[in-house]
Amino acid sequence: MRRHRRLGLLTLPLLLLPALAHAGVQLAVDGVDDTLKTAVVAGVELSQYANREASEAQVQRLYARAADQVKSSLEPYGYYDATAVGELQQVGSDWRVTLHVKLGEPVKVTQVEITLEKEAAEIPSVRRAEAAIKRLKDQPLNHGSYDAARDALSANLTAHGFLDAKLVTHQVEVNRANRSAAIKLEWQIGQRYRYGQVLFDGSQFREGFLDRYVPFKSGDYFDQYQLLQLQQALNGADYFSVVNVQPDIDAKGDGKVDVKVELAPAKRTIYTGGPFVGTDTGVGVRGGMERRWINRRGHKWKNEIVLAQRLKTLSTTYTIPMPGINQRSFNIGANFRDANTDTSKSRTLELVGNETRLWHGWTRTIGLHALSGTFTVGQKGGENTNTLGIEHGRSTLFYPEVSLSRKQADSPTFVRRGWSIDVSARSTVGTLLSDTRFSDVTVDAKWIRAFSKRDRLILRGSAGYTWTNDFTALPPQLRFFAGGDRSVRGYGFQSIGPRNTYNRVIGGKNLLVASTEVEHYFTKNWGIAAFVDAGNAFNGFDYRPRVGAGLGVRWLSPVGMIRVDLGTPIHDTQNHGVELHLVIGPDL
Repeated sequence: MRRHRRLGLLTLPLLLLPALAHAGVQLAVDGVDDTLKTAVVAGVELSQYANREASEAQVQRLYARAADQVKSSLEPYGYYDATAVGELQQVGSDWRVTLHVKLGEPVKVTQVEITLEKEAAEIPSVRRAEAAIKRLKDQPLNHGSYDAARDALSANLTAHGFLDAKLVTHQVEVNRANRSAAIKLEWQIGQRYRYGQVLFDGSQFREGFLDRYVPFKSGDYFDQYQLLQLQQALNGADYFSVVNVQPDIDAKGDGKVDVKVELAPAKRTIYTGGPFVGTDTGVGVRGGMERRWINRRGHKWKNEIVLAQRLKTLSTTYTIPMPGINQRSFNIGANFRDANTDTSKSRTLELVGNETRLWHGWTRTIGLHALSGTFTVGQKGGENTNTLGIEHGRSTLFYPEVSLSRKQADSPTFVRRGWSIDVSARSTVGTLLSDTRFSDVTVDAKWIRAFSKRDRLILRGSAGYTWTNDFTALPPQLRFFAGGDRSVRGYGFQSIGPRNTYNRVIGGKNLLVASTEVEHYFTKNWGIAAFVDAGNAFNGFDYRPRVGAGLGVRWLSPVGMIRVDLGTPIHDTQNHGVELHLVIGPDL
């Protein structure tokens, strides 16, 4: 007897399995676009059981509520008469629910009434936010768009000093019979606050130095955009590891609000270095030391050394910042350069003093250069292997230089929309202590645009013009050459340009180079490129462009973009073969 009872207890779970069986739910929605479909799926409880088990009773109960849930989920988009007809099928162990949605006529906004005092309505950004709300009229009622537009106006009031502003009326009256809606909004703006004091806490500089970074003065109207400018300026100064700019709203009074700036000094000395490789310079190592500040006045000092197969440099720069809206600074530096390319060799010492500032959206640099050294040009580049045609020189030049640069990019690491342009001019005309007279102008530009999720178009161009009474006295860095990583790929570095009577490349007075490149990325970090480059260095009007084309690999590595290109000359009877080019660095 006990034996049969125990057997019954053991078989009881097996008998209950069919009753306890569970299944998932597959939900399909049609009759609406993707945006509304997402809203419907999110609003219907059945969607929560796509990856969860549900009993038949649960599915039937949820299915019965689905039509009402569809209607509720579409009301925020202005569809108050939406209906849904469903189909419920069992597919294997799962359930499939299909909801056929009919939207009906949407409710449209027929009236927008905004009450806002004149003092606030006259502020341009507030006026634009108000206009955005008024543009909702004659459009289908969308609660999300309405909420965003209403909150944007409230945020603009706060951003421009109306810190006590209140939204006292916010109504959306829907008339379902007429399929119409009326929006009524009213703000009480209160007084408009002004700036009080700016209090810096944690600064390592003497009192008053950081005041020059503040883009406003006490008594000006409060403006959150100016606080963001202050935050960005202090971050850009590279003095601090922590910058926290906060208006002291809780302590506001007498129509003024103080601004607290919490700071923490960054690491004072930075050491950088490591190996690198580039086809223009060869294998090398780079090292640097920078003092972010050397005294309580915020002066900076930067040093760098480069030791590569074809380039050796040693440079030092002392910077005196003059904070302000123009981000002005004075720079004094020296640079020793020993370069040895296939076509030239030079050893020069350059002293530089300049002023840099923001100027109408550009970075403007005006300075004086003193350059002295020895050089050799025409080392190779022809069939001759002897020393005939090699030119030796020594020059001392003293000249002013003016440069303008500007760039815009949507990302510092991988640009999808961006451009850069650099323009410079220099001349020894009117100066003393120079071995020869020369003037030149150079322009470099680059444009990047993604035309799909995985593809980019990159256009690049360089142009230069030189006037001189003695070209032979100019060192290689003041002459124009073409060829190399950032010029005409398919040719070696500085291997294109005018030649002397011994067929050796000696550089030219003028330059014109253009490039077109298309990139396609298979993954987030890996892609290929196809390119065509054309250009040459030349004298006078004797411009005969050389063309190079090829393919490359792109890798967005942890240290930046790495470009490996293989280029070959096109329609060139004197040059053949393939050139390897390797570049590591940002897009712009």
